[in-house]
Amino acid sequence: MKLSVVIITKNEAADIQACLASVAFADQWIVVDSGSTDDTVAIARAFGATVIETPDWPGFGPQKNRALDAADGDWVLSLDADERITPQLQSEIEAVLAAPAHAAYELPRLSSFCGYVVRHSGWYPDYITRLFRRDAGRFSADLVHERVIIDGGSTGRLRAPMRHFSYRDDGEYLRKLNQYSELGAKQAFAKGKRGGLGTAIGHALSAFLRSYLFKRGFLDGRAGLLVAIAATEHTYHKYLKLMLLSEARQRAER
Repeated sequence: MKLSVVIITKNEAADIQACLASVAFADQWIVVDSGSTDDTVAIARAFGATVIETPDWPGFGPQKNRALDAADGDWVLSLDADERITPQLQSEIEAVLAAPAHAAYELPRLSSFCGYVVRHSGWYPDYITRLFRRDAGRFSADLVHERVIIDGGSTGRLRAPMRHFSYRDDGEYLRKLNQYSELGAKQAFAKGKRGGLGTAIGHALSAFLRSYLFKRGFLDGRAGLLVAIAATEHTYHKYLKLMLLSEARQRAER
């Protein structure tokens, strides 16, 4: 079975080499880049990846479907540049490709936040569908928090986790906070949702309690508190931006 790895990038020079090296066992690597100004494209091409450069940014789901459309493997493995396939997970993937029992597989993901490994707060095992038969799956059209939709087959689970080096420092966290909260607000607004300041505060408080208490983030010590605060900030800014979009629509309709 031929395996294609698909990755979307923008300014991922610090990560793309290690990401691709972790999937050197694959048969094909597709990188769809949306305007990198660093060495991402050059590094990916030097590795042997097929790089497609796009002038626009349609959102995470549509961009990943572009990468999927360029793949020609029997199976597809979708990765982000800050993720790595471990040798143990590689062995599981190769066994699956030799004798697949399902049309898709969820992979557990072990993430870190600013260097702290997070095992609670709902972050682990964080099963996510990433390995699937190319003719059985497509990405949803969501601007953010896209998912693989499997049509025509069952989904199994692998055991060894892939590593996810999210939010390496505070600067990266703040950049992603702004990007993801803005995309989340736009996506919610497009679906007819509206918001106010009370909604933003209420959802933010719920996010903290869910992460730190209900999902036992406190068991991770300092890391759990950092993650809970991050969840609170992301949720607050998402609903604050939704409130501002709602108010702008109201003013336009007067």
